[in-house]
Amino acid sequence: MRDPFRALLALSVGLMLAASLAACAPTNETPAEAAVQEAPAAVDADALAGDLLKDWEALEDTMMQLGDAMPAEKFGYKPTDELRSFGEQLMHISMSSVGMIARLDAAATAPELGEPVEKADVLAAMGKAFDFGSEVLRGKSAAWAQEIVEGPRYLGPSTRTRIVYRTMTHTWDEYGAMTVYLRLNGIVPPASR
Repeated sequence: MRDPFRALLALSVGLMLAASLAACAPTNETPAEAAVQEAPAAVDADALAGDLLKDWEALEDTMMQLGDAMPAEKFGYKPTDELRSFGEQLMHISMSSVGMIARLDAAATAPELGEPVEKADVLAAMGKAFDFGSEVLRGKSAAWAQEIVEGPRYLGPSTRTRIVYRTMTHTWDEYGAMTVYLRLNGIVPPASR
């Protein structure tokens, strides 16, 4: 048993030594040439804002699939009495998202979501909330994404990017809880299929 371990240890040390020596080997490159080769690729100045929109729309797809996975007759399901129902969870996400995204653009008109209970109406309201976010984020610049706006009390002044990602983090937190709602009803969440 000790011999295979020693052989593996010796091989690992030998590989690390070989890699170290190779890194120290002389080259014909000047330091400036080496720095140019190691420099990261230039990033489009507006990639940050584009990433916000891509991540937002990917989250919409995930949440719509999650909501669609629960049968209509189970939208009122609660694991315990003190928790929100599945439908209430989706509306909580939708209303919270609209409230947060509205902080990014004072001129944007937030949609009225109402208080739907039925599956089709809840999913339509959630779609409106995500569409509102996409509308606010679409075509924005990195400079816009980095500007400071007033966040909610618990965030205070924050970049627009921080507010968007905090909104998405909240949604992902609720998503995690909602996968349990599905599994308690014998449904495998779409992302786990």
